[in-house]
Order: sequence, then C-alpha cells, then structure tokens
Amino acid sequence: MSDEETSRFVRLRVELVLEVQDEDQVTKAALRRLAQDPELPEDERMHAEGAVTEDTAEALAYLVDPFDLVSEVPGVELQQASWSSERIEYDPDSPDWDLDEDDVEDDDEVDGMG
Repeated sequence: MSDEETSRFVRLRVELVLEVQDEDQVTKAALRRLAQDPELPEDERMHAEGAVTEDTAEALAYLVDPFDLVSEVPGVELQQASWSSERIEYDPDSPDWDLDEDDVEDDDEVDGMG
C-alpha cells in the first residue's frame, strides 16, 4: 500500500489482569486523585467518590488512564480512549486465559488472511 492508502490511525488493544492485594490502598489512591482534579465539578466528584469507595474495580478505572500509557510515546497523539474494569474469576492455569489465542486471530487479519 502507498502512504496515501495507509491509515495513520492505529487501534491498540491492551488487556490487563491485576491482583488487588490491598483494596484500601487502591481506594485511598483513587480518592486522592479525585480530590486533586481541579476540573471535576463538585457533584460529579461526590458521585465518583461514592463509586470508588463502594467498588475497587471502579477505583482502578479512575487510577489507570490510557493517556498516561501513551503520553510519552514520541510521534503519536491519543485520539480516543475508552476503558472499563470489572471483578473476574482468574485461574492463570486455565486455557481460557491463553492470551496468545487472540493474538493468532489478529495476526491473520493483519496478514490479509482473516
């Protein structure tokens, strides 16, 4: 493909599984971040504080920011991001958690086979 036919936009998919070892620390960190956000309106802050206090997964969603992941990468600008978090059952030995399985499918699409 020529440069005119190739899109400049790239979708980067990242899936993380985190083990929360101290829910209280995660919640406190999320509350600190919310308190330090000068652009967050007070009514939204109160709602967010309640959400992060009730659900550690929600607290993590406030702490993990896709912009932070790419802000130092030269030559790119984040155009759009969405993310969520949820509690899951995790067994690292289960074949259901084989991350390479998805990669093979995506590689075929990139090669024009899928």
